Amino acid sequence: MPRVHVGPEDRVIRLRDGRLMGFAEYGDPGGFTVVNAHGGLAGRLDVAAADRSARDAGIRLLSPDRPGIGLSDPQPGRKVLDWARDVEDLANHLGVGRFGVMGWSMGGQYALAVGSRVASRVTSVAVIAGALPLTESGVFAQLPAGDRAFTRLSQHAPLVARSCFRVMGAVALRAPRLFRRLGARDLGAADAAVLRSEPVRNFSLMSGEALRTAPGMVEDYRAWMRPWGFAPEDLTVPVDVWGGSDDELVPTHWPPALARRIPGATLNIRTGGHFMAHLHYREILGTLRRRSEG
Repeated sequence: MPRVHVGPEDRVIRLRDGRLMGFAEYGDPGGFTVVNAHGGLAGRLDVAAADRSARDAGIRLLSPDRPGIGLSDPQPGRKVLDWARDVEDLANHLGVGRFGVMGWSMGGQYALAVGSRVASRVTSVAVIAGALPLTESGVFAQLPAGDRAFTRLSQHAPLVARSCFRVMGAVALRAPRLFRRLGARDLGAADAAVLRSEPVRNFSLMSGEALRTAPGMVEDYRAWMRPWGFAPEDLTVPVDVWGGSDDELVPTHWPPALARRIPGATLNIRTGGHFMAHLHYREILGTLRRRSEG
């Protein structure tokens, strides 16, 4: 297995069932805590670009690796709702009482899972470019071809999927400029502009560190095809749904559809593509902070 990247922002804790969970910490160490649920093909480093915005907003931003990814031990057969217990363990370990949650892309349902299961401690949830439940009729077919392929390979040919993820991770770490160029080509003009505006190392390190644990990435794709364990209609905490007007990875009607199903949710459509948060971290984190004071 390739060498583990461990930076000064990284920490590891032991969960109640004995597994290790790795996480990165950004922003203001003394600020209001927000837990990040990373996207697909990503890990704890996917909000590194939000460090300055989190600091300015008075947010302590905790970003855990999901099971089997990065620094976190695997949890075979896990479901989306299971992750809420891991986040609760993290909060307890750090002595955090109430906190906010945000989730980007594949991480959206994980953020909602925490809001559903740990509602008494969650002040609000932000879902950024998230998906509808893939178990519902017709939803899976609306995913981009790449995600459909990775999902089906992970379900039916996991060894092939592992090989694909390992190759992608190796390219990310050993040929970062090539990896960014290929990523920009597949993401659309708005997201390509975001990738080109940030240091090449950020995207390659985030992806390479997550993809080096290929079996965990396979399980991540298997898990998002399992029932969530709750419905959007079950949420009782405040939820903000964020979407990019130029998102070419998820259908632009998904954020409004998700917001309509969550009681009292606020829909926020802004400029940008699937990486729209990189353009609006200050507003997203500021909203999470404001909800915590209500």
